[in-house]
Amino acid sequence: MRRLSWSIATVVDTRWETATARTLVLEVPGWAGHLPGQHLDLRLTADDGYRAQRSYSIASAPLGPRVEITVQRAEGGEVSPYLVDVVTIGDRLELRGPVGGWFAWDATDPGPVLLVGGGSGVVPLMAMLRTHRAVGSGAPFRLVYSVRSPDELMYAAELDDLRADADIDLVFTREAPPDHHRPAGRITLSDLGTAPSLRPTVYVCGPTGFVEAAAAMLVTLGHDERAIRTERYGGGRA
Repeated sequence: MRRLSWSIATVVDTRWETATARTLVLEVPGWAGHLPGQHLDLRLTADDGYRAQRSYSIASAPLGPRVEITVQRAEGGEVSPYLVDVVTIGDRLELRGPVGGWFAWDATDPGPVLLVGGGSGVVPLMAMLRTHRAVGSGAPFRLVYSVRSPDELMYAAELDDLRADADIDLVFTREAPPDHHRPAGRITLSDLGTAPSLRPTVYVCGPTGFVEAAAAMLVTLGHDERAIRTERYGGGRA
């Protein structure tokens, strides 16, 4: 197995996705590429030598030496407030990756895909959607994205554009837009109602409770447990 080493990346661009989530575009010399769904490790070192390390999903399609991460600020966190509120273009960050392989989509697979994201769990799913478009894949894609309110919806404009390539359903759990097709509320069996007979590969990402609930509903609907891949976050100080 290839041993991952730490590299120095330069922040070349940033953009706000919501009031508390920011995308960092990183130039990584020698980046070997990644699979949509993988993540990277990022390490910060304080002046006194103290180090804090966190993992972040890669949001971008594998299109060269630049990678993107979208960071959601965690109140009281050690790393995310710095990345969201302090980092600026030209700053250098220490990272290694890509990491992981189980929660990754093979862009040569023509089979249908169901993506289920909760909150910032949409980030690695966005990498899959972007790759799906970039390679001109004909695989049927569907995203079910659960988010608390329109103000917390990441990638809003881009998701609207991606509707040309994928079936995208938004589930607002606390506050829905006035013209939305469903009232606010937690994700349900009917929201996930892609026919199991199509045998999609399913990717579920979000907070632990969301992932466990969504995976249980998918099994109830008849999806093969072996086709459900999960990635979860939560519990640590981000």
